[in-house]
Amino acid sequence: MRIAELMTDSVISCSMHEMSHAAARQMWEQDIGCLPVTDDEGRVAGVVTDRDIAMAAYTQGKAPQEIPVSDIMTKGVVTCRPSDTVDTADRMMAERQVRRIPIVDDQNRPIGFLSMNDITRGAATGRTDGVDAREVVRSLSAIGQPRGGPGRGPHHPSAA
Repeated sequence: MRIAELMTDSVISCSMHEMSHAAARQMWEQDIGCLPVTDDEGRVAGVVTDRDIAMAAYTQGKAPQEIPVSDIMTKGVVTCRPSDTVDTADRMMAERQVRRIPIVDDQNRPIGFLSMNDITRGAATGRTDGVDAREVVRSLSAIGQPRGGPGRGPHHPSAA
């Protein structure tokens, strides 16, 4: 099965030059938790999540209006094309421990998103021909593994 069959094909993005509060407002208004971040040519330069914004405000002691998206976005994100297989995206999510992957065109411009929720819902409803439900469960388990780091041990609340 190809990603094009499961992906969300409307995408809202933000510029890397915006302040975090503008990205947070877009996420709130669209009821989403992640945005692709674009460069001056509209290509994917990274992603930013609602958690990135909240944690940056907390750890920096600043308001989101004071924090540029470019300072907190995740760079070097994994992307897929609509013609890639869902299995490929599923493996990438598990390896990189990410729940969402921007789907891009040939110029690396965002055209959609594929989330682990999309894959899981597809598997549960039988819409994912060729995607093994056991692989989806393994991917969810891999994504949910604690990554470690300061204050992020197995007993730390954010590791759950």
